[in-house]
Order: sequence, then C-alpha cells, then structure tokens
Amino acid sequence: MERLRDRYEALLLDLDGTLYRGHAVIEGAPAALADDGSAQRLMYVTNNASRGPETVAAHLTELGFRASTDEVVTSAQAAARLLAERLVPGADVLIIGTDDLAAEVTAVGLHPIRRFDDTPPAAVVQGHSPQTCWADLAEAAYALRADALWVAANTDKTLPNERGLAPGNGSMVAALRTASEREPIVAGKPYAPLLEDALVRAGTRSALVVGDRLDTDIEGANTVGLESLLVLTGVSTLDELKDAAAESIPTYVADSLDALNYPPIPAESDTDPSDLAADLADRLRRNPGRAVTVRASGSEIR
Repeated sequence: MERLRDRYEALLLDLDGTLYRGHAVIEGAPAALADDGSAQRLMYVTNNASRGPETVAAHLTELGFRASTDEVVTSAQAAARLLAERLVPGADVLIIGTDDLAAEVTAVGLHPIRRFDDTPPAAVVQGHSPQTCWADLAEAAYALRADALWVAANTDKTLPNERGLAPGNGSMVAALRTASEREPIVAGKPYAPLLEDALVRAGTRSALVVGDRLDTDIEGANTVGLESLLVLTGVSTLDELKDAAAESIPTYVADSLDALNYPPIPAESDTDPSDLAADLADRLRRNPGRAVTVRASGSEIR
C-alpha cells in the first residue's frame, strides 16, 4: 500500500494550525509523523519569526514530535538571508520583533538596533512579537520614510492559538504599510525565499508542503512548483476553496495529518468548481482519515 507520504522524499510542515495551536498540540499529529524507519526528511517550516530554531525544536520535542534544530526553517532566517544579500557587512538593521529575530540578523554579519537618532538604519526587518507597540512601529516608519530597505518575515493576517485567531505579523505590517506608504520584501510563505531555504536544507525538490492556510502554505507551494496538502485543523476551510484563485488550490485536502499514512482518494474530473466545497466535504465524510485529491499533478482546477 503506497501511502501519500511515500510519494515524496521530504515533508515541508507548517507549524501553527498544522501541528499545534499556541501551546496545545493538535490531537493525533505526533503519531501521524512518528518515525517509521524511512529516510524521509521532515522539515518544520514556519512563517512565525518570533522564536529561534533551537526553541522551536525544543517545543516540538516537548509536544511529542521528533525534531532537531537543523530541521527547523524559520522566516526569521530567510529574512536575515535576504538582508545579507542586499546590505554591506555590519550595516544597521532596525528590529521590529523578538530578540530571536535580532539574533538571526547578527548571525549573518549585520548589526541589529532598536532605536536610532540622526543616522537612519540601512534596513528594517519586521517579524511577529506580542510585545510590539506603537513606539516600535513609529521608529520603523521614520526609518522607512528615510528610504531604509524593508523586509517582512511574513504577512500572515492572523495567528491561530488555543483561543482562536489572534492578529498576526501581517496585521502589524499593514499598519506600517499605511504609515510609510511602502511595500516590504516578504521572506515567508507564500513568497519563495522561506520554502527555497527549506528545500536546500532538505536536499531535494521531491517534497510535499503541508499546511492549514490557502493564502500562505498552499499558495507558497504553488509559487515554488511543489504539491501540497491542506489540513483542516487551522485557519482555512472547505468553503474558502470554492472562491480561491488557482494559485491557492491544493493538490490534496484532508481532515488531519494522519491522511499522510494512507493512499489518497483520486480526483474527480467532473466536479463543478461552484460545488467544490460540498463535494470535498462529502468525499471526506465517505473516506474518513484519507486525503482527497483536489487536482491531479500539474492540472488546473478551473
């Protein structure tokens, strides 16, 4: 029996809404990814720039997942790489985010700062932090108005946790976009830098992107030419699929991660896009625990 996961050499796994919500593990997720002796690589790919890879790996291990630091790829790392490619060594970078984001900037040979007086920084980097306040955004706005480079770790509007959907980094980016009348370079999904970093780390392009958001995980997979699995444990719902643009349509959809361990249900070529949500809901009901193929590899849904 060929499982869905057997088709790929690596799984690029989202975290928030896919493996856990806040500090609460999603039921069954660790068991679904348990070590089965295969050589498949599990890469933990997160848009959340608030924590370093060591902290993320430790959190995953505590929740029951098998994870090492080198298997964690963060948007903070991708953002720091983008900055290093564009700035001279030692350049000042204004940090809007956590100390872990600042540490990634330091690791690529740049100088993180929190405030400036007369000389604006060369760049602003913005990542999620629950402590970001008006003064931080104001400092960034001053820098951007002075023509500093702007890199956002991600633009997720919301962040799923155990209580529901909280404002994500994208909501804070929107405030700064309004104040500065600028657009950032974005490191995280759905843009390519973060997923390309994960592919380099995995050592293969035979990879399946697994996530809970159409607008980041799934669109990001399509951006870099990878197949994808949407799991209905986080943000996106089946109803959103019927109105989704082609670039946000997944290859597969499933109720949970355990669908990776079973053969997927083939696509149905005669499905009317307007009936897609109802059709998928019915097929998931009739095939519990399995992924349903939304479109065959390389095909368009509409």
